[in-house]
Amino acid sequence: SNGRAMIGIVAGGGRTEKPLLKAGRAYYKYKSKRNSWPKVRGVAMNPVEHPHGGGNHQHIGHASTVKRDAPAGQKVGLIAARRTGRLRGSAGVAKKLLAA
Repeated sequence: SNGRAMIGIVAGGGRTEKPLLKAGRAYYKYKSKRNSWPKVRGVAMNPVEHPHGGGNHQHIGHASTVKRDAPAGQKVGLIAARRTGRLRGSAGVAKKLLAA
């Protein structure tokens, strides 16, 4: 017959569910992929490196929301945020209200 089905399961399933546990393993994982590790926070940088950098203690120092038409180097943080402040309630409650 012309049936060409594969039998069995793919090897290596669930590999990503095991924790990396050490920085070295994360280093080699991301070394083969892209330059996205380690992620350094903006507030931990110097002011010449990031808009959130500098200061005598780690704080942003100005509003974290940025307007959409801001220049590219200024656009860090909450870009064109629709709402700000503390999140209250759960998403489930909001869905119930919308459904009613």
